[in-house]
Amino acid sequence: MKYSNMIAVVTVAAALTVSACKGQEPASESPRQTAAPAASDSAANDLQRKHDDDTAKLDKRVADLERRLTEMQGKIVEKSATPTAALKAEVQEDVKNAREAVGALKTTTPENWWERHEGVMERTAADIQEDVRRLAKGQAAAATAPEPETSPNAAPFESRRDRFVARLRARVDAMEGQLKSVRAEDAQRTELQDTRARVDKLKEDVDRLRSASANDWWDISVKRVSEYIDRVEDSIRRLDDNKAR
Repeated sequence: MKYSNMIAVVTVAAALTVSACKGQEPASESPRQTAAPAASDSAANDLQRKHDDDTAKLDKRVADLERRLTEMQGKIVEKSATPTAALKAEVQEDVKNAREAVGALKTTTPENWWERHEGVMERTAADIQEDVRRLAKGQAAAATAPEPETSPNAAPFESRRDRFVARLRARVDAMEGQLKSVRAEDAQRTELQDTRARVDKLKEDVDRLRSASANDWWDISVKRVSEYIDRVEDSIRRLDDNKAR
């Protein structure tokens, strides 16, 4: 083969090789690479919409609470009903706390939810305990149970949850014991019924936490606020339930 023909063949082959390599270059961004972030964004948006919907519904329920309390206060005057001052103050405080609880829910995150949940339940228990002592006229509380031992292999959340549940359940049991033999009449009887209902609700909340998971943070937080509103609704209805028996 002549030298000039050989150069021509080599040149053509090189050009074909370069063209083939260009055709095989990977795309700058594959469909799989773009799909993952898009799916993640969609899930985050769906979760945010759920959070917004939940808090909007609770906001509406608190507005209804405030309206019902105003209506009940007018009804009490019309019927010359006389709920105890302690019960009236308790219900007014509960309505205020319900509004604050919904506001706090809007800034609750996976990082701060348990600390807030513990704090709310501790304050609730302390508030109920004060009323129990007053109604029981200083009757001694039952001895509290020791905190349970936790396995060294237990996850940090589960260990903290179990200690908290055991401590609060012991306080609930003590309050039930103090109220067991308490008797009251008329307006104070209604207050006693309301306090017992609050103890029962706290007991239910504590027992439910035994199987709580950190992944349930939003559902647990929303349920706590929603059921708190339920309980306040019941307390408002009791305000004029003080007829002599």
